[in-house]
Amino acid sequence: MEKKQKKYTADFREFVAKMVIKDGKKIIDLSNELDVPYDTLSKWVYRYRQKEKEAEQNAQSKLLTASEYKDMYEEEKRRRLEFEEEIDILKKAMHIFTQEKN
Repeated sequence: MEKKQKKYTADFREFVAKMVIKDGKKIIDLSNELDVPYDTLSKWVYRYRQKEKEAEQNAQSKLLTASEYKDMYEEEKRRRLEFEEEIDILKKAMHIFTQEKN
């Protein structure tokens, strides 16, 4: 006799893995409750953990180094000074144009 394998959606697999990892449910309990083999659930949890680990590593690699942060800070400071100069010029021009002519 040949058993037919059930297909589960990626969303379902992720949901079940989150139940184990985030909610602290036991794999054996979910296996019995959902009628999914224990080994299958273990693989889902393992893959989900690997996926989270990779995402965390990617996030870590996107963090700025001290020199990058300093460059970004100085660029922002330069832009702010330019904007303040433009605002001062506009204020002076507004003052000149709004004065009453005698």
